[in-house]
Amino acid sequence: MDKQTEYVLRAIEERDIRFVRLWFTDVLGFLKSVAIAPAELENAFSEGIGFDGSAIEGFTRVTESDMVAMPDPATFQMLPWRGAQQGVARMFCDIKLPDGSPSYADTRQVLKRALDKAGKMGFTFYTHPEIEFFLFKGEREEGKPPTPSDNAGFFDHTPQGADNDFRRAAITTLEQMGISVEFSHHEGAPGQQEIDLRYADALTTADNIMTFRLVMKEVALQQGLYASFMPKPFREYPGSGMHTHMSLFEGDSNAFYEAGARYQLSKVGRSFIAGILTHAPEITAVTNQWVNSYKRLFGGGEAPSHVCWGHNNRSALVRVPMYKP
Repeated sequence: MDKQTEYVLRAIEERDIRFVRLWFTDVLGFLKSVAIAPAELENAFSEGIGFDGSAIEGFTRVTESDMVAMPDPATFQMLPWRGAQQGVARMFCDIKLPDGSPSYADTRQVLKRALDKAGKMGFTFYTHPEIEFFLFKGEREEGKPPTPSDNAGFFDHTPQGADNDFRRAAITTLEQMGISVEFSHHEGAPGQQEIDLRYADALTTADNIMTFRLVMKEVALQQGLYASFMPKPFREYPGSGMHTHMSLFEGDSNAFYEAGARYQLSKVGRSFIAGILTHAPEITAVTNQWVNSYKRLFGGGEAPSHVCWGHNNRSALVRVPMYKP
């Protein structure tokens, strides 16, 4: 048993944790969860928790349904909104087949394979997401669209504003879970928010984003609001996206940078951009899986509607910033 696993088992006992939620993500990006009692956790670390994979969208067929969720002790965190007494913790899981091999339907495993491939080439990949979403008032009239939590715009600061209180509470909760935040502000549409997470390795970022979405919804409900990550709730206002800064390092050196080169982009940097542009249709199918997603992409504003790259043009699919982000 490794030290991290020992730490988790000890923390469960010392902190009076009564439930441990094991999380994973399906192919559509929905968070899945199964709660186990602390007494079952040691067995879960060694053998995993079996479940019906055919009941998860896109995982397996009913004739090959057995799958196993293996908790990753490195992702152990308390859920602050559940309280300290008889608390609740969570861990993300890797999904495996009964023979112990990774499931090709597990989104976490897909990312791990890509990172392993990059690692063998000498690269480390870091990401920094800017996550946008809407806050709506909790009360809603039947048959009418949701009401934004305010009428503010980009970077607006409203004295005694409910959105300021929301962002403060949400960021505090994220930090209690070990998720560092870089910026937060009001976005361009009424009720629209943006919170930017600090750079982290790509796997940690992916786990943090799934946690982020749940935290926003939990904190919003506590304040009588509703958080929505719907891409384009309103025709007349900008939609919500998730601009993702990407950095590739070779040792301690920025693999994208080359002093004196055109646009200061190295051959690796240019090839990286070319790869994204080449595979843009496939990437779009994964990252924009809803009909509503395309109402945002073709609705103008800063959403990309063409396969291109640029510097100062924020409507480009791939952008190399003119300033250090």
